[in-house]
Amino acid sequence: MSDDHSPLIPCREAVRRLWDYLEGAVTPDDHDRVEAHLAYCRSCCGELEFVGHLRDLLARQAINELQPHVVKRLERYLEGLGK
Repeated sequence: MSDDHSPLIPCREAVRRLWDYLEGAVTPDDHDRVEAHLAYCRSCCGELEFVGHLRDLLARQAINELQPHVVKRLERYLEGLGK
């Protein structure tokens, strides 16, 4: 973990970084910040699990093969992450 002793990031920031975190597309410092947050936040661990499952689902199926109501729910969820 980074030695900068920066405060833990808030849930909102951790959740926004989960996709990139799972893909290894975050900086080493951001990786450490997300790891530190996940080490104490059970709620975000659940989000990480959900995002992982969702990512796997999307990798197995083309988005146009998903039912329209599923696509709308995913879009609402992803829009909520950006707020």
